[in-house]
Amino acid sequence: MVTDSSSSIPASAGEVIFCGVRDTPITQDEAWDAVESETAGAVVTFGGIVRNHDGGRNVLRLSYTAHPDVDAHLAELINAVSARHPGTRLWAAHRIGELQIGDAALVAAAAAAHRGEAFEACRDLVETIKHGIPIWKEQFFADGTSEWVGSA
Repeated sequence: MVTDSSSSIPASAGEVIFCGVRDTPITQDEAWDAVESETAGAVVTFGGIVRNHDGGRNVLRLSYTAHPDVDAHLAELINAVSARHPGTRLWAAHRIGELQIGDAALVAAAAAAHRGEAFEACRDLVETIKHGIPIWKEQFFADGTSEWVGSA
């Protein structure tokens, strides 16, 4: 006989473990460790990494600048994601300042009882942040030029 014990656990908004913007390195291990729990059967992490190219041009480095109210905006965004994904544990951090090729710019994690829920919550978290956070990046190219790109 198979029983579904999940019905005995009330569905509520997900839990925000951490959300923030900082000028120090962030790692997927840090995010994983923060959301992992005995109730989680799945943990999904995302790492947005600075790459060496964009639009066919060689990128040397990036610089991220944030609006002064970025933490409040990020908290609002992650709380909205939490409300859409009951029972999840969420973590997200975005870097600001100078980043080199290979540095993590955005790290997110979602833990849930099942993998589908964790994948959906993590993707929603990343997309919501990428399209809603007031952060701008300046890309510095090998040809000596640079360009600004809005909202991460």
